[in-house]
Amino acid sequence: MSSPTAASPALAARSWRTSWSARDTERWRREDDLSIPPRNGEGDHAKHGGGVVRADSLPRSKTPPPACGRSPSPCRGGVVVTTLVLPARNEEAWRWADLSRLPALAEAAPTAIRPEPRWIGLGGPHLVFVDGVFDAAASDPGRVALGAVDAATGHPLGRLATGEGWTLTLAADAVADPVEIVHIATGGASHLPARIALADDAVAHVVETFIGAGWSNRLTAISLGRSARLMRSVRLLQDSGFVSLRDEVRVGEGASHVAIMLGAGGADSRIDAHIDCIGEAAFAEMGGALLTRGKQRQEAAVVVRHSEPSGQSRQIWRAVAADASTASLAARVEVARDAQKTDGEQSLRGLLLQRSATVNLKPELEIFADDVKCAHGATVGELDARALFYLESRGIEPARARALLTRAFVADALDRIGEEKVRETFAADADAWLAGL
Repeated sequence: MSSPTAASPALAARSWRTSWSARDTERWRREDDLSIPPRNGEGDHAKHGGGVVRADSLPRSKTPPPACGRSPSPCRGGVVVTTLVLPARNEEAWRWADLSRLPALAEAAPTAIRPEPRWIGLGGPHLVFVDGVFDAAASDPGRVALGAVDAATGHPLGRLATGEGWTLTLAADAVADPVEIVHIATGGASHLPARIALADDAVAHVVETFIGAGWSNRLTAISLGRSARLMRSVRLLQDSGFVSLRDEVRVGEGASHVAIMLGAGGADSRIDAHIDCIGEAAFAEMGGALLTRGKQRQEAAVVVRHSEPSGQSRQIWRAVAADASTASLAARVEVARDAQKTDGEQSLRGLLLQRSATVNLKPELEIFADDVKCAHGATVGELDARALFYLESRGIEPARARALLTRAFVADALDRIGEEKVRETFAADADAWLAGL
């Protein structure tokens, strides 16, 4: 059975054109300072691109400690007001993002409601973080270390995640049991850094699950030595709030980094990654499925840079949008002059379950080498009416027929998960989302 394709030029026009410009553009260059200062100290409300968090309840202090990603604004009556630094929507990389809710989410007080962890049950180390704080009683960290994490970044959301976090370090030739991490949010904002460092020929699989409500902000720094292999599987199942992920990855010679994401909850999200293939014959893959409904907004923005020859990369993303929701996918591949024989593939496909929904797609290639094989594709469409009619003519109810076709549409993105039990769990999460339509 074929997957849906664009049904009309009007729908296909929702895809963004590919930029073939071979130049260093301002719109994708990472900046160290994207701060937006408050206007004359008046910043009690959030607006697109910048917002402030009132801190009237904070202790009075003449010299407040600096916080990464925040800047102090003038004191009011001896009370320090802290500005939450957010990128503006006129920044090309943030054009589809709506961060206007983050200041209010950051101010919200945690509730007493704590959902139970949703374990897959992989038999290895498992960790629980509640609002970014490690829960030792519910965890068995194994070889995962807890403590201060040095993962400095200039990313406007990632730089909020400082201090205590978790680290997975493997020596050469080590093979780790799958690590399962559950992030529970009970309201408010939590910022957690992490680091994964695999030496030569080491192998690891990390599975993360986000549940609850609130703003969960995470920064993960990853470094892979020669021929190391890392599989990451992340499912975003928060009922409400916002999940923001920032991955910064360095892939060494002959190493492999595969990350598959599933957004199947009710929260808005932003998946943000910069993957640098710094070794010859490095392999990087990042993709997954974003499922949106209601007025939900989910977004993924991934940049893969090839610096050395014979590298390969894959970005396979699927987006499904229902009701008045918005799903956005931006995938970029950069090929340096010395990265000859690079093989890069981008496949961005969107499915509109109603025409009131929106899918934004933007594949980009920036190539300075002359001996490469890079392909890209972007398509937005509706379910095939003929396929629906065929299933219904065989006695399948319309809702079930739509669910079957939609499930087939996202299957190739989720099937790339290597661990069978994890893959089946992700498929079940997608089925549960479809059942709620």
